[in-house]
Amino acid sequence: MNAEVFGFYAEKYKDTVYRVALNFMGNAPDAEDAVQEVLMRLYLSRERFEGEEHVKRWMIRVTLNYCKNLARASKRRVPTPPEELALSVPFEAEEQLELFTAVMSLPEKYRVPLYLFYYEEYSVKEMARVMELSESAVTTRLQRARAMLKSELMEERV
Repeated sequence: MNAEVFGFYAEKYKDTVYRVALNFMGNAPDAEDAVQEVLMRLYLSRERFEGEEHVKRWMIRVTLNYCKNLARASKRRVPTPPEELALSVPFEAEEQLELFTAVMSLPEKYRVPLYLFYYEEYSVKEMARVMELSESAVTTRLQRARAMLKSELMEERV
């Protein structure tokens, strides 16, 4: 991959990689490390990409794999509390902050599908391919995540 093409994809998808890693890892330093690692792997990749969507899927898959390996290697890492993470992300409305905090309090296996579905607008089929899960597993995780999120938000309002 030449430097110009790499620069284009790096600039276009670095924020996506960061957000996926932040959702998985639950802390900013690990998410920043993931961005650096994924961008390095993109630059060194000999993959023949079929277009922008293929590059994006590849980067998300590499991000998830990197995060899984990092989490496995460092079981003792403590995620940043959602309230502290919220301080590093600008929000226009109080409801956005409340939703972000509730989502980040969910377990990783539920946060990532929610993020990919609602923010990256991936279909269940696309998420299954990227996350290396069956479509029914992705659907189940989305349903459980929505139920947990609803419960969390209802508790906060009471």
